[in-house]
Amino acid sequence: MKKNSKSNKSGFLKGLGIFFIVLIVIIASVLAAGYAFLTHKLSNLNYVDIDESAIAINANVDENLKNYRNIVILGVDSRDNSYSNARSDCIIIASINKKTNDVKLTSVYRDTYVNIDGYGLDKITHAYAYGGPELAMSTLNKNLDLNITEFVTVNFETVETIVDAVGGISLTITDAEAGQIGLSSGGTYNLDGEEALAYSRIRKIDSDYKRTERMRTVLEAVFDKIKSLNISALSDLVDTILPLVSTNISSNEIIAMLPSVIFYNITNSEGWPYDVSGYSSDAWYGVPVTLESNVKELHSELFENDNYTPSETVQEISDDIINETGYSE
Repeated sequence: MKKNSKSNKSGFLKGLGIFFIVLIVIIASVLAAGYAFLTHKLSNLNYVDIDESAIAINANVDENLKNYRNIVILGVDSRDNSYSNARSDCIIIASINKKTNDVKLTSVYRDTYVNIDGYGLDKITHAYAYGGPELAMSTLNKNLDLNITEFVTVNFETVETIVDAVGGISLTITDAEAGQIGLSSGGTYNLDGEEALAYSRIRKIDSDYKRTERMRTVLEAVFDKIKSLNISALSDLVDTILPLVSTNISSNEIIAMLPSVIFYNITNSEGWPYDVSGYSSDAWYGVPVTLESNVKELHSELFENDNYTPSETVQEISDDIINETGYSE
């Protein structure tokens, strides 16, 4: 069954991608201060050296996607400045068309039922906890026929820190939401970082999809505040944010990307899988129905390949999921 219309997916996914865009905007804003200054700022990033040859990529995928740069943005459920043993509750694939500079954002739902090397069929959110960014990227590549070798990871502390750094955000919340974050009633409040983080993580009163929309609301409010900051305040914000970011994209590579950033155009943003059904065994899972057809549609949407045939690896995993769940259509 279809969970949501594509228009609804587009709305919340643009919000989920905002954090990554915010980082680019902030860094670009201080570029005028000079290469040496920017290099010094970027040295605060947590750079992770990863052996790209150890990341799984299915046969022929690199050739099929040679005109695209795919980067995964991972939001992990760690409350401290740590990235290990954490689940990736937010998974966003940013696909950049190298020829047109068009950017498409795809959010992979955290409960999606996929194959994780060494662990079998499981929620995709667990891949990061089992094996860090390497296994998270390999899992996405293996199940979605992608060629991701670059990642950006932020933790939930980052959201709290940013909200406090911009002086809080104004949000209108319902009575039910107020009860989940320690407020007496609904209304319009200037939420601090702790309250905004709690708001973005509410799930008990409705669904994980609504939770995702709340993340978008928080990030959009943060983005609006950031746009009003002057260069000095932006510079201070960079110093606050970058130590909370982990990536294998080097400072030189980030600087090399900046001249193209101003030409980036977000043309599409959706959630994936497009067609999913719930399945319960030891836990609740979101089953792609089917993985093969969802991957085929993904490549049509992201890479304009309407005649795409998923790899043998994807077809085999798709069959395994069907055999396990019984969902074949």
